[in-house]
Amino acid sequence: MSAPQGGEQSGLFAALKNISATLLATGKTRLELLGNEIEEEKLRAIRLVFLAQGMAFCLGVGVLLFVALMAALFWESRLVVLGGAAGVFLAGGAFCCVLFKRATVRPEPVFAASIAELQEDIRQLKAALENEQTAR
Repeated sequence: MSAPQGGEQSGLFAALKNISATLLATGKTRLELLGNEIEEEKLRAIRLVFLAQGMAFCLGVGVLLFVALMAALFWESRLVVLGGAAGVFLAGGAFCCVLFKRATVRPEPVFAASIAELQEDIRQLKAALENEQTAR
């Protein structure tokens, strides 16, 4: 076996540089995708916090008004006003509760897009390796 020639070494180094550049570009793309997914999760968490606060506030006020309604049961003119306000706040709390439950249901696992892209990268790398081995 003879020693590798200068052209073969430069070809090997060029191939290694190309592979490195490709891996870095792929890694950068995957990190950007991961960053986007983290941002989406942050916004979703903030939305859930606001819905939970709205639900707690409306249900709390509704309960207080219901108690006030019971206390004022024998007052003729205040009964309708307190009952209507209690109904509005309880309905608002129930609406927020339904939205909160709907928002907590996740249609897909966290980072599903990143995982799918990484699986596709692995599949393509395996296919390239198989093609390279069959070409030899």
